[in-house]
Amino acid sequence: MFLKKVDGPRAITLPDGSVITLADLPPQNTRRWVASRKAAVVRGVIYGLISEENVQKNYGISSDEFQEWVRAVSLHGEGALRATTLQKYRQL
Repeated sequence: MFLKKVDGPRAITLPDGSVITLADLPPQNTRRWVASRKAAVVRGVIYGLISEENVQKNYGISSDEFQEWVRAVSLHGEGALRATTLQKYRQL
């Protein structure tokens, strides 16, 4: 079996003991960003699986949009990434 050369780690272990890999990230052609996909990308960047620059290039996400995801998670947890609760968290 041959493994494709990638920059950075292939897998990381999170503080809770779970492991995420590059395969756990959403596909590059993702157009519908549900909370779980956003959270996976944010975790990937925070814990060093993928760089923010690669996220912007691969997924077509602006720096400002990604920083809003990170801010929402850091202030209110991953539940803040849901579109249905966005109005609740924007008022803060």
